[in-house]
Amino acid sequence: MTALPFPLAPEPDEITAEIGRKLFAGGADFLKGVVAMDGLPPADRPEVCFAGRSNVGKSTLINALTGRKALARASNTPGRTQEINFFTLGESHYLVDLPGYGYAEAPVAVVKQWQALLRAYLSGRATLRRAFVLIDARHGAKAVDAEIMGLLDKAAVPFQVVLTKADKVRRADLDAALARTRTVLAKHPAAYPELILTSSDKGEGIASLRATIAGIT
Repeated sequence: MTALPFPLAPEPDEITAEIGRKLFAGGADFLKGVVAMDGLPPADRPEVCFAGRSNVGKSTLINALTGRKALARASNTPGRTQEINFFTLGESHYLVDLPGYGYAEAPVAVVKQWQALLRAYLSGRATLRRAFVLIDARHGAKAVDAEIMGLLDKAAVPFQVVLTKADKVRRADLDAALARTRTVLAKHPAAYPELILTSSDKGEGIASLRATIAGIT
């Protein structure tokens, strides 16, 4: 079986880009932080979730997507956010920010608690349409990323890799990181066959990611 090439997603055409822009311009607001499954909001619309290692730039990317500088609060302390945070995108979608993973500072009991919540959410949320796994473009996929991908495979949740901080890496190093990431992805049946390369600071890939989310129903 030939492995998927996982090409970089092309830039959206004008119409598709505008649909994505309108979704995120239509009002993006923090709804609630959830620490247990019984606290989840009603499953009344499609939702996408963002997962990634601590300090991968997840909060910064959410802020760039929504055009709100402080909608998602970035923390200087890895692993500080231990809730599943729900944001509304207009009246049509939820954007879900999962706790960062791959950190050593949090107590073992806390890590186990959020891991259990994460597994329950991923396997039991019928309206979850796609997970976006954020990976630092300077490093490519690591073992801890492969773990979350394995969890998504088991939960039968399609996931798509979004590479962050593309402006902070040289082209040769980026190519190497992409190669490492593609090698890892080839082992995961739930992986969506396109990568999205982003830079929150430069705006690279933001239109493409918005359009991708807007197209998920």
